[in-house]
Amino acid sequence: MKFFTTPYHQHLLEDQDRLSAFKEALSGNHWGVVYDLGTGSGILSYFVASSADFIFALEKDPKSAQCAQENLKKWPNIQVINTDILDFEFPQKADLIICEMLDTALIDEEQVPVLNKALKYLKASGNIIPYGVINGAELVFMKSPQICYQDVDSTHFYEYSVRGDLVIFDKIIFKSKLKETVDVDIDFISNISGKINAIKITTFTLLKPNLICGPTPMLNPPLFVPIEEIYLKKNDKLKLNLSYVMGGGLDTIRTKIKRIS
Repeated sequence: MKFFTTPYHQHLLEDQDRLSAFKEALSGNHWGVVYDLGTGSGILSYFVASSADFIFALEKDPKSAQCAQENLKKWPNIQVINTDILDFEFPQKADLIICEMLDTALIDEEQVPVLNKALKYLKASGNIIPYGVINGAELVFMKSPQICYQDVDSTHFYEYSVRGDLVIFDKIIFKSKLKETVDVDIDFISNISGKINAIKITTFTLLKPNLICGPTPMLNPPLFVPIEEIYLKKNDKLKLNLSYVMGGGLDTIRTKIKRIS
């Protein structure tokens, strides 16, 4: 089947690792009422169309909603609605909520505020896909420190070397109401002597409790965040405070080195 898409959603469809992981997570069950929040081109609704009683496919962008309407028109059990989810009145309780409004550490997408509203309409026995995310960070030295995503097409923007092991600093499970502000202290140990001037944040997506994916080119590519430049010897310890607002955007990110020993 040919899918109608915006250029952005075409890139999403071309990310086969991302697509196959979601297809696996959504297969093997019969779903009753489904809400697909931020449906985009409608591909995830398409995956569950034959195994759901009814799907509400919600999309804020008019052009994307129009594509989804065309792609899903043969399914009488799918209603595509062009709406801002935060303004939408959910008509029924959900057996499944699909919400793939993901980005690295959930900083620049409305995944958390949207789910905090939608959770009120999820049955006690219902499910959310993806199930959650795991966030980690590494100390790095960047040639030109700046906030940027790791894009395979622009490697010259983020030439870097890693200065320590990946440290997991947060695990977020979507089925409980979430605090939108993050304020964590992360303890690092340098594994090589030299300067550090950034952290690399990596997010792994839990499609289900036992199914993990990413990062992939279009699913949470790593994010580089500049920090105060400092020289560390091998095995030096560094405590870094990292704060941001999930859904608030990259401008909300703040970092502060708290202690070195």
